[in-house]
Amino acid sequence: MRRLTSEDGSYGSEGGLAARVLTRLDARLSRDVEQPLVLALSGGGDSIALLRLAAEWAKTRGRRLLALSVDHGLNPESGRWNAFAEQAARAVGGDWRGLRWDGDKPQTGLTAAARSARHRLIAEAARTAGARVVLFAHTADDIAEADLMRREGATLGRVREWSPSPVWPEGRGLMLLRPLLDEGRDPLRDWLRGQGADWIEDPANADPRYGRSRARQALAAGGAERQPLSEARAASSAEGLKRVGEAVVEASRDVSARTLAAALVCVGGGATPPRGERLAALIRRLRAGEAFTATLCGARITAGGETASLVREAGEMARKGAAPLRLTPGAEAVWDGRFAFVAADPGWSVVAGRGRLSQLSDADRAALAPLSPQARAAWPVLVKDGAPGPVLAGAGVERRGLVAERLRLALDETTHEDDLISAPRWHNAMEPPIFPDRHIQTVGPSGAADDRGPQ
Repeated sequence: MRRLTSEDGSYGSEGGLAARVLTRLDARLSRDVEQPLVLALSGGGDSIALLRLAAEWAKTRGRRLLALSVDHGLNPESGRWNAFAEQAARAVGGDWRGLRWDGDKPQTGLTAAARSARHRLIAEAARTAGARVVLFAHTADDIAEADLMRREGATLGRVREWSPSPVWPEGRGLMLLRPLLDEGRDPLRDWLRGQGADWIEDPANADPRYGRSRARQALAAGGAERQPLSEARAASSAEGLKRVGEAVVEASRDVSARTLAAALVCVGGGATPPRGERLAALIRRLRAGEAFTATLCGARITAGGETASLVREAGEMARKGAAPLRLTPGAEAVWDGRFAFVAADPGWSVVAGRGRLSQLSDADRAALAPLSPQARAAWPVLVKDGAPGPVLAGAGVERRGLVAERLRLALDETTHEDDLISAPRWHNAMEPPIFPDRHIQTVGPSGAADDRGPQ
């Protein structure tokens, strides 16, 4: 493969598509670090083009490249496609791993289920490998097709160049990078032909039974208008959030719908952000200055005065009858989508505080006393086999709050891989989580503010 970079890191001598893409990789990715760079590889033209470009970048920047291919078990040719993907990855000096979506497939919503399974499998494999960034080969054509599908009633989310993994908790701490969003599908294939490269054409891409294929055909025939890319890339912002903690998030009444949606899903610990009329109605009530309490995405929002507070809805946790989370020594486990635990010894379980708070020690009850009753009921406590009662913190058990960390990624508070590869912040004490932002205060479980300012 031809070298696409010069010694000083400039790509100007090559020009064109390769220079643009490699410059985008430089702008987001760390150099000379142990963590591998992961790439989702289907074997199609877009992903093969990204594979070749990413492999060249990795060689010149001291990185290992790991390609992951998912076999959905839906096409008799999938085994051959995976073999092709493996050969392509190894030919450019990358590692490769095949993943498979096993189990029963749904009768309806198969495309969405397959997409979710693909993201989940890739996220789990990437985290196991120690990666923090996964490359995906979405293009400008993918954006145009999704825009057309949304106008026709589909509920697809919008893709951005740099965004968190859409699956939770499997994708915790992972960012997705899409360096081809400004590139068209046909120019990518022209570039591959010039490289003498092959790729796979999935016949499903031309099957009118699928909404994506119909949108592709309509755009190719000129029967649908393409939106400018700038309109498809509305960025998130943490503006409008006043305080962020693992037990409570406080927002102003002028918080944007996008920011409020991110805060609700993070506080609620779920995976699906709110959309549509329910979110719009919440925004209207905030703007109108109403005092109210509502529940959405597993979070309770209480508006009064100039602000609204968001806490986990403890009643929903009770209604679902969530079983205790048994901790396996040495293995990280996520409880309620909001906290990660690692225990050194066996016998520990995590349960909700609701119904157990009176059994805590005086010191533990005092530590939780500043929280609202709702927040206390939804706070995790630890139970040890054979122990007389629950505790907030146990010897040899580490706890990490995920709400603030997740919001930090969702609201564009990170822009580079360097922000992701530091060691996780584990703690047992009632201390504020990290949320380095210019205008947000962080709060610990006690509710005390920590105005960190620039970090």
